[in-house]
Amino acid sequence: MMPEFPNIILYAIPFFVISMLLELYVSIKENKKTYETKDAFTSIAMGLGNVFLGFLSKAVVLLVFMVMYENFRIFTIPFAWWSFVLLLFAEDFSYYWFHRISHENRLFWASHVVHHSSEHYNLSTALRQTWSGGFYTFIFWLWLPLVGFHPGMILLQMSVSLLYQFWIHTETIDKMPKWFENVMNTPSHHRVHHGSNPLYLDRNHAGIFIIWDKLFGTFQPELKDEKVIYGLVNNINTHNPLKVAFHEWIAMGKDVLLGKKSIWDRAKYMVKPPGWRHDGTGKMSDDLRKEWEESVGSSQPARTEKVRSGGSAVGSQ
Repeated sequence: MMPEFPNIILYAIPFFVISMLLELYVSIKENKKTYETKDAFTSIAMGLGNVFLGFLSKAVVLLVFMVMYENFRIFTIPFAWWSFVLLLFAEDFSYYWFHRISHENRLFWASHVVHHSSEHYNLSTALRQTWSGGFYTFIFWLWLPLVGFHPGMILLQMSVSLLYQFWIHTETIDKMPKWFENVMNTPSHHRVHHGSNPLYLDRNHAGIFIIWDKLFGTFQPELKDEKVIYGLVNNINTHNPLKVAFHEWIAMGKDVLLGKKSIWDRAKYMVKPPGWRHDGTGKMSDDLRKEWEESVGSSQPARTEKVRSGGSAVGSQ
């Protein structure tokens, strides 16, 4: 029997609106230019489109999950408090790898880039969500119904993860208590993730728990002397929701289909990281980071050593 779980994202919409209004009030009071009208409305439009298309994409995801669960599950995990605790960590582990691969594989970046396209960082940025990713990125969660988690539980926990990540899209909170920063994803950690600075590129992919980044070497603390620059390495400079949603799909399609290149190189444009070029002229995030470290290292060796040691140490803060 299919249990009934509430669509908590829909119930949370009033909370989203109130929170954004409060953040806007604080930013105006403190004379911070956190919000830009067109940018905020674009983010809201992307969020509304995501919710609308989500009715269709979630139906597809639920169908696939149910097929896996009903026909191929290895165990049957009951509806109990401990199973929800297990699922909290299992789903977040899946989210980490989905999020990391979405920065390292252009096919997944094509949908995820939407979330990074704003040059501002506020609660409305959290609403700037993909219109296409929901139809294929669920593959990172396919193992959950296979091991025995009910699809209804999985979809609920995926919504809980998105809800948690809403509040970390803000500059109004500097740092949480140290114990919290060491374990959980926070505004400080996620500001790093949205940075286009070479030091911050492709770091802090966590959903709820920052521990995954510390375990797998993708953690980078926010440094006071390295102010986060939000947006993309090459910003798209548009507020048109259609362009925001599909600009990278179009760019990838051109790279795959146009020009003289081998079939193998055409395929690589879908699986290699963003920035890769078949002729060797492209620069990926690792290339940009290496160039930055070399330039900083030549003039500020002490600071470079601090950056390198702080970027991968488990438990460092």
